[in-house]
Amino acid sequence: MSKSSFLRSAATLGAGIAFLTACSVGPDYVQPTAPQSLSYKEAGKWKKGEPKDDISKGNWYSVFHDEKLNELEAEAQMANQNLRAAAARVSESRALARETEANFFPTIDFSAAGSRQRTSPNDGQAVAQSPTGVAPATTFTSATVVPFDLSYEVDIWGKIRRAYESAGDQAQATLADFENALLSLKADVATNYFALETADSLIDVQRRTIQAYKENLDLTNSRFKGGISTLLDVEQAEATLAAAQAQLGQFQQTRAQYEHAIAVLLGRPPSTFSLSFRPLHSQPPVIPPGLPSSLLERRPDVSAAERRVAAQNAQIGVAIAAYFPTVQLTGQTGLDSGDLGLLFNWQSRIWSYGPSIQFPIFEGGQISATVKQERAKYEENVALYREQVLVAFQDVENGLSSLRYLSQQQEAEDRAFTAYNKALELTNQRYTTGLVSYFDVIQAEGLALGAEQQTVQIQGNRMASTVLLIKALGGGWADSPLAKPDHGDHVSQPLAAPTVLGPVKGQAVPAAGQ
Repeated sequence: MSKSSFLRSAATLGAGIAFLTACSVGPDYVQPTAPQSLSYKEAGKWKKGEPKDDISKGNWYSVFHDEKLNELEAEAQMANQNLRAAAARVSESRALARETEANFFPTIDFSAAGSRQRTSPNDGQAVAQSPTGVAPATTFTSATVVPFDLSYEVDIWGKIRRAYESAGDQAQATLADFENALLSLKADVATNYFALETADSLIDVQRRTIQAYKENLDLTNSRFKGGISTLLDVEQAEATLAAAQAQLGQFQQTRAQYEHAIAVLLGRPPSTFSLSFRPLHSQPPVIPPGLPSSLLERRPDVSAAERRVAAQNAQIGVAIAAYFPTVQLTGQTGLDSGDLGLLFNWQSRIWSYGPSIQFPIFEGGQISATVKQERAKYEENVALYREQVLVAFQDVENGLSSLRYLSQQQEAEDRAFTAYNKALELTNQRYTTGLVSYFDVIQAEGLALGAEQQTVQIQGNRMASTVLLIKALGGGWADSPLAKPDHGDHVSQPLAAPTVLGPVKGQAVPAAGQ
């Protein structure tokens, strides 16, 4: 064959392969519809959601202006073991996508074999073929070198393309899982940190209360010795002090548990970590009531669910492709010689090439069952995606309502605390003049203490609810252009990889929502 004829044949073959691989069986992906809402029930506006994981979540915890919290968050992001596991899963899914991508290309192997052999003079077949009836022993060397052994599956029906499409979508879902783990980690550190500060505030209140109870006990003892108070008053004062000391131990136990939880989030053994006494001093940041609801599009759990729908949609195409024939192109070239000295002689060359085709004739309904299974998995993933959108709505509504009602509760509890303190002051005055018994003092003290504890607890709940609302919104609202009113349309950028991972090599994995 001439060189020009060979080039024409190669071009024809390439064009034929390109034509055959221009289609992919199975449904093309269309993002499923999800539950919609025109506005939040509690506050704000809502628009159609489209996953936008590419928007940086940012260090949103800095809005609390707490340097110690910032330090803990940074340490957790470097050492948290769950986050490291999530990062490893991202690397695993990307490697799987690259492994699937390799099926687009032919496999080329190298093989070589050689042997030194001796034949037997007593071999029956050799003796029968010998004209003298005697078969001499012979020794010879043979060698085969095949530097190129090629195999390639022609992706006529798009099976490989669908498989790679699915692997790419799964990689995106795993990356969204990493972002969700990161967002959850930040929220967990902040929530436990403010819970610990709340416990410290309760401990501070309890210690001051215990000191006041001790002074009351001393006063009651003095009055008893002076014949003004009764032994009952003394016993009640002692019981009140002991009960307050017992409750202090409960608050200290709770504080220790929060400290241990923060240590684990930071990747440290609890025995090596401690936080200094720090009563709650932060105030929850004011989240703009007109916060654009489009921030909900950035929730990584919603994005992950949507990407898994896309991945499963591609798997339907992989299953359908099993109905159609598989075409393999194979080729081999090399050298073969029974004499090692002649191995590299031009006449020792060998080659072969040709296609093979495999077509399913009867498989007992296995392919049909597989297709039904993949379609059922798709419907399952669609339902899970829609459920995740509903959960996202619920989380934001819960956060908005919690902050609103906790604010109202805080105002009412502040008024109650002021009134209970005034009543306690008046009761103490009446007790001093002998107008009431010490039992009335104990009641007034208990009500005042309960009101102060409740005030502290509500403040801690407001901090926790603020953290959970920011998490529900995807985080990073303070430093995002979406947090600005009348921002207009936002043009999304390619999905960024987590900083703990290296860049993707080879063909890029499609971004979420694209």
